Amino acid sequence: MQQKRNIQIIEWEDLDKRKFYSLGVFMTMTTRAAVYPFTLIRTRLQVQKGKSLYNGTFDAFWKILKAEGTRGLYRGFMVNTFTLISGQAYITTYELVRRHVSCYSSSNTIKSLVAGGAASLVAQSITVPIDVVSQQLMVQGQGCQLTRFKLKSKMVMATSKHKVTFGQTRDIAVQIFHADGFRGFYRGYVASLLTYIPNSAIWWPFYHFYAEQLSRLVPVDCPHLLLQAVAGPMAAATASTLTNPMDVVRARVQDFIWTLKAIPDFHIVVSQPNHKSMESLFIQLSDDVYISILKN
Repeated sequence: MQQKRNIQIIEWEDLDKRKFYSLGVFMTMTTRAAVYPFTLIRTRLQVQKGKSLYNGTFDAFWKILKAEGTRGLYRGFMVNTFTLISGQAYITTYELVRRHVSCYSSSNTIKSLVAGGAASLVAQSITVPIDVVSQQLMVQGQGCQLTRFKLKSKMVMATSKHKVTFGQTRDIAVQIFHADGFRGFYRGYVASLLTYIPNSAIWWPFYHFYAEQLSRLVPVDCPHLLLQAVAGPMAAATASTLTNPMDVVRARVQDFIWTLKAIPDFHIVVSQPNHKSMESLFIQLSDDVYISILKN
């Protein structure tokens, strides 16, 4: 167990793996269920052109609730839960890489930076196909004009001879494959890497930095858990603020809103007539920060 000032750093060998993975999955699932409506709203706000549908977070919330009901706020949630796999892959990669880097450097910042970046690379390779499908489901319903892929009507689904589990998910996945092939499931992969690798690489060093700075300001007998509970959201807010522009690009690329036939490139996404200013790259920054804080 390493200790710096009064902040304990839990390393891989200190973890109870059984509790870590079992409780980790449960806590992650609970957190995602709580913040998913905000994730859906953020996605719709990021991909709409100007204010064609919603004027802001609360306007979007009430319009979706009124038009689509509570289920509308959880569109794509079931398929999104498969990202729990990437979550476990992320933390496992982070801890193992951190342990490996410790053989070459004792700097906590260096270990966190390298391990965080490597963990995001592994996690995004698993997450992107799931995100592509779940985000397509998110923008259906009231925001269906935001995507070229349309779900089959309830009447068509009802007349089907066989009830298919995850029917809507399968419907969207088939359309993506027919339109773009396997490549379509990795639309925005580079944008995701450019978003989440820096985000993760920034979060961990800032987390330790804030925890250490807070430890200097509070009494010695202040619980470690309290310091960590404050440092986590602070690091999340910092990382989200710095990476939000790339997150907007990622969402727009993955939701196919800029072109109907070709996979959009970064310069196409950021140079559209209605999105010239730097302000467009910080769309719904407050939502992004809020979601990150809740998750941490």
